[in-house]
Amino acid sequence: MLDKALMEILACPKCKGDIRYNDKKNGLVCDSCRLEYPIRDDIPVMLIDEAKELTD
Repeated sequence: MLDKALMEILACPKCKGDIRYNDKKNGLVCDSCRLEYPIRDDIPVMLIDEAKELTD
């Protein structure tokens, strides 16, 4: 898991809104944009092009 201080300063690059862990804790979710950003090798990949759209 990411450092708590890092999680406090990270924001969605698209809307600048809050993010949270997904259920598996292997990605970060922006509920406003319905996007999930991957975490690779304990590094969040906060690129809009790398995000996947959430469906459901």
